[in-house]
Amino acid sequence: MNQGPSAAPRRLAAQGDRRDHDTTPPADDVGRRTVDQAGPAPTPDGIGSDAPASTVPGPDATARPGRRDRFWLLIAGLVLAVGVLFGASLMVGPAALGLGESLEALFAGRGDAAVLVMQEIRLPRAILGAMIGATLGLSGAVLQGYLRNPLAEPGLIGVSGSASLGAVLAIYTGLSAQFALALPLMALGGALVAVMAVQAMAGRGGSITLILAGIAVSAFASALTSLALNLSPNPFAALEVVFWMLGSLADRSMVHVQLAAPFMVAGWIMLGSLGRALDALSVGDDTAASMGVNVLRVRNLAVVGTAASVGAATAVAGAIGFVGLVVPHILRPLVGARPSRLLLASALGGAAMLLAADVAVRLVAPDKDLKLGVLTSLVGAPFFLWLIYRTRRNLV
Repeated sequence: MNQGPSAAPRRLAAQGDRRDHDTTPPADDVGRRTVDQAGPAPTPDGIGSDAPASTVPGPDATARPGRRDRFWLLIAGLVLAVGVLFGASLMVGPAALGLGESLEALFAGRGDAAVLVMQEIRLPRAILGAMIGATLGLSGAVLQGYLRNPLAEPGLIGVSGSASLGAVLAIYTGLSAQFALALPLMALGGALVAVMAVQAMAGRGGSITLILAGIAVSAFASALTSLALNLSPNPFAALEVVFWMLGSLADRSMVHVQLAAPFMVAGWIMLGSLGRALDALSVGDDTAASMGVNVLRVRNLAVVGTAASVGAATAVAGAIGFVGLVVPHILRPLVGARPSRLLLASALGGAAMLLAADVAVRLVAPDKDLKLGVLTSLVGAPFFLWLIYRTRRNLV
């Protein structure tokens, strides 16, 4: 059909109007504008980003205050539990002391027999229970975070076995009978020798090398302990060695507290300073090193801190197992995936667990001298089996 000479100008005018009203930019302009508006890719804690941390919130930024509140609520609950169990440890025992009499003897020093029971027997036992439990829980959390191994615990690097060997040698040679502090001092010496041997064998290697060195030292210490028991000429000395290795807080005094406390506190300071480094190591050694973390320094602090604190704990109480293994697993789902938050929680949880176990020992079999390490193993081993079963079921 013939549209006449005016049809072409009208079509051109219509196309021009459409171009004037079309605001869609070209494809390459869209890409540039999208990148410019989005800015650099956000990274955790703002590392590598030009924008302030507050302008690049994560997908769950609104939930962070709630998680912090839950964390501190958990810490408050653990502190309360430790306080209650510490008080129960002071009140429970074969001596029939009332609450008022116990408090007067503890704080006012009234009553010779009650003062002896409260200040020389129960108070050191409660203090050591809290300190040793905190040591085992904290060192277990640090080793699991550094080695990234859920089975890591203080005995993995040979400290507990070597400390036990030192104590066994003190009993075997008769030094413990001649000098009361010979046993804990030789146990501390055994822990020191163990950490030196592990560090020498591990060299500048990684976590696998450290684990293998710890297993080797632990196996050698266990073999020497068995040899000492096998060659013991005195069956009573062998029985004393076996009972000591089962772990107990009975018959401990303030002298044991004063001997162990400096080493434990030094170990706590070293282990507690590793929180941020463990957070970085959770994404791998290479990534942590690129973020400025000195991986070798972290390993040295973890090993030496564990040796100082756990060696002192083993020196005054014997070998107590499963606390450093189980407590971090119980608390990890409650504090989140950051290893730094697990440290304080595990220390308080370990203190609560060991105080509860020590109170239970005195209530379950007050006349049989049930050993503390036996009870923790009886409770910890089935729990750990259940934990493995639950993990396997979740994987399936």
